[in-house]
Amino acid sequence: MAFITKKALKLVLPVFLALFPGLALAQTETANLRSIAGTGAKPDAPVTHDNDKDYVIGADDVLAINVWKEPELSRSVPVRPDGKATLPLIGDIVASGNTPKQLQANIERDLAKYISKPVVTVIVQEAKSHKFNIVGEVQKPGTYLLSGPMTVLDGIAQAGGFREWAKMKDIYVLRTGPNGARERLSFNYKRVIKGDNAGQNVQLRTGDTIVVP
Repeated sequence: MAFITKKALKLVLPVFLALFPGLALAQTETANLRSIAGTGAKPDAPVTHDNDKDYVIGADDVLAINVWKEPELSRSVPVRPDGKATLPLIGDIVASGNTPKQLQANIERDLAKYISKPVVTVIVQEAKSHKFNIVGEVQKPGTYLLSGPMTVLDGIAQAGGFREWAKMKDIYVLRTGPNGARERLSFNYKRVIKGDNAGQNVQLRTGDTIVVP
C-alpha cells in the first residue's frame, strides 16, 4: 500500500482540485456549514430582529395584533395619524406613545370586558413612524425611515451624497428635545471622515433634520 507524504500532497492537491472543481466547492460549503453549526445558526436563515421592548409606537406603524384562540379578533392594523388603531369589540384604542408591551396590556384590559382572560400579542409589523429629514445640498433631500440605528453619515449616504457646492464643514443637525427646546448639533464632514471629531457623527433620532448648506 502506497503512502503519500505531506509534501507530495501539497504538490498534487492543487492540480487535483483544478481537474475536479466541484470537490473544492463541496469542501467550501462543508466548511461553511460546519462554521454555521458551531454558532447554532441555520444556513441561509433570514436575519430577524425582535421588537425592541423600548420601541415607541407612532403614527403610520403597522401592528400585528394576535388574540390567542380568537382568530376573528386577530389582525394587522395601521396606526392612524391621530395615533389610534381600531380593533373589533373595543373600537378605537390609543396606540401611539405606547411600547408594544404597554399596548398589549391595554388591549387585554379592554377585551376582558367581553371575553375571559384574553391573551394578546402585539408585534410591530412595519415600523414607519420613526423618520428623519435631510435638506439642502444633497442629491435626494427628503424624509427617510429610521429602519435601524443610523448616524449622520448614514443619513447623508441615504440621500445620495452631496451636490457640487455643498459646504461640508458647516453641516448641522436640528433636534427637538423632550422639553420642546431646539438643539443644533454641528457636523464637520471633512474632519469626521479623517477620524477627527468622531463624536459629531451622532446617532439619528426620530424627527432629526440634517441641514447641508
